[in-house]
Amino acid sequence: MPGVKKEMEFVPVRIAVLTVSDTRTRETDTSGDTLTKRLEDAGHALADRNIIKDDPVQIRACVEAWIADPDVDVVITTGGTGLTGRDITVEALRPLFDKEIEGFSVIFHQVSYKSVGLSTLQSRACAGLAGGTFVFLLPGSTGAVKDGWDELIRHQLDSRYRPCNLVELMPRLMER
Repeated sequence: MPGVKKEMEFVPVRIAVLTVSDTRTRETDTSGDTLTKRLEDAGHALADRNIIKDDPVQIRACVEAWIADPDVDVVITTGGTGLTGRDITVEALRPLFDKEIEGFSVIFHQVSYKSVGLSTLQSRACAGLAGGTFVFLLPGSTGAVKDGWDELIRHQLDSRYRPCNLVELMPRLMER
């Protein structure tokens, strides 16, 4: 049966959080706040946090710096995964992926469907591996962040989760 094996050792990871928004500030970034609180409550470390407007050059530069930083294991973005002209997070970051984690999008939509029904079709949430760093792109709503973290990311970033998790792969991500 899948789940967390409490008798095993927990290995914390270092997570950077990026909010992509033309309107949010540190004071109004409820999605970033929610994500930060949840990752810290789970025992992980906030490696860095930033808010960037919907500008593909700035978004990519920020995430590329985190990918290159040995003190960042995981990047989670919130915002810019929709269908409007300003939603460009996917276009900015997907080219950085060495490998896409296709199953993330599939499972995210299953979880999201339970919360928002067919509105989940408007999300392009995705994930990938870039330079040995896991990168998750979540929608900007607080509800979507909760769904993505609580139902998917939290479990896969818990080293005690079985039958497998992403943390146990980290030492081998750059193998050739």
